[in-house]
Amino acid sequence: MSENKHIVLELTEVSLSYHSARKTFDRGRHHVLKDVSMQLYDGETLGIIGRNGVGKTTLLQLIAGILAPTRGQVKMHSGKCASLLTLGLGFKPDLSGRDNALLSAMLQGSSRQQATSFLNDIKEFSELGDSFTEPVKNYSAGMRSRLAFTTALMTHVDVLLIDEILSVGDAHFRGKALTAMQSRITGEQTVVFVSHMADQVEKMCDRVIWLEDGHIVAEGDPGEVTSAYAESVARAHNDNMAK
Repeated sequence: MSENKHIVLELTEVSLSYHSARKTFDRGRHHVLKDVSMQLYDGETLGIIGRNGVGKTTLLQLIAGILAPTRGQVKMHSGKCASLLTLGLGFKPDLSGRDNALLSAMLQGSSRQQATSFLNDIKEFSELGDSFTEPVKNYSAGMRSRLAFTTALMTHVDVLLIDEILSVGDAHFRGKALTAMQSRITGEQTVVFVSHMADQVEKMCDRVIWLEDGHIVAEGDPGEVTSAYAESVARAHNDNMAK
């Protein structure tokens, strides 16, 4: 991969920590990420796997520029990126789904004309029907998730960040979302896909990074890394059952 592709994104010894009142943390500081270095190559799908709470979402937020590292450097060599985890959170409740989709696409770098051209596809894929023109404050959580996912999917960006998004919505929409993402990923789209589900990561990714307690513990072939991760999860489960 590195011989044929150029680097799109690079993290160099990135750490993130914050103060906490919990005395169990190191001198009152919670270390979310610790000296993480990684590279993302043009056109690849990079999987980030790990259990809940190990820093996966924080890593995406750093890549997206939502958070700044406590130490280290996050460098985007070219283009712009979008993060599915932030789109739904940024919706303005008094605006319609249509207007929120328009604004979200423009915030990702699309012109108003480009963003407008996406709206029919967003409405159709999200299956919102007449609700597409109603205020988002009237949406259920599932409707908001469908709108957030579809807006990011239909908007053309250089780097697409996905945070457990394929687990949202009902079974019908999850299957539809998975098919759409697989189609997008098998093209030229550059993707960072975060999940705790080893089978999804192995199936969809070219390379995988296993994150544990804020550290990278393994990186490389999807089959090898996800197998090691699954074995670790199984051991931890058995240890807990034995207690």
